[in-house]
Amino acid sequence: MASKKITLSLLIVYLLVLTWIIVFKLQFSFSGLPAIRNINLIPFGESVIVNGKISFTEIIQNVLAFIPFGILISVLRDKETFIKKIIPIVLTSLLFEVLQFIFGIGASDITDVINNSLGGIIGIAIAFGISKIFKNSWKKIINIVSIIFAVILVLFILILVLANL
Repeated sequence: MASKKITLSLLIVYLLVLTWIIVFKLQFSFSGLPAIRNINLIPFGESVIVNGKISFTEIIQNVLAFIPFGILISVLRDKETFIKKIIPIVLTSLLFEVLQFIFGIGASDITDVINNSLGGIIGIAIAFGISKIFKNSWKKIINIVSIIFAVILVLFILILVLANL
C-alpha cells in the first residue's frame, strides 16, 4: 500500500511538471505564454515539417515526455489490461491539446497526441520488461529510480526559478 502511495505521489509530481512544460511552455508568468490558437488534425502534417523536411526533434521529445507516464501507470494499474493503462495516457495528452486550443497558448496537434501515446506505450512496455526481469521487486525498483529522477527534476526547476527571479 505504501508503494502505491509513493507511485501516486510521483505520478502527481510528474503530471504537474508535464503540465508546466506542455501547457505553460516552461513559463513563469502568463505574460510569457505565446498567443497561438492553431489546430492541426492531419497526422504528421505541416506541423512537423521544417524547411521541407520532417523535424524529428519534436517527435522524439513528445515520445520521451510520456514514457514515465506509461511506466508509472503500469505500477499503479499492474493488474489492468493494456487498454485500461493506455486510456488515461491518451486522454491526458488530448486534454493538454484541448487546453492549449481553448486558452490560445499553443498549437493543438493530433501528431502530439499520437507521439505522446506512443511514449506511454513504450513506458508500459518498459515497465512490463522490468516486471519480468525483477519479478517481485519491480515496483520498488521503479519507485526508487523515479524518486531519484523526481529529485533531480525538482532541483533543476528550482535552479530555473532562482535564475528567473
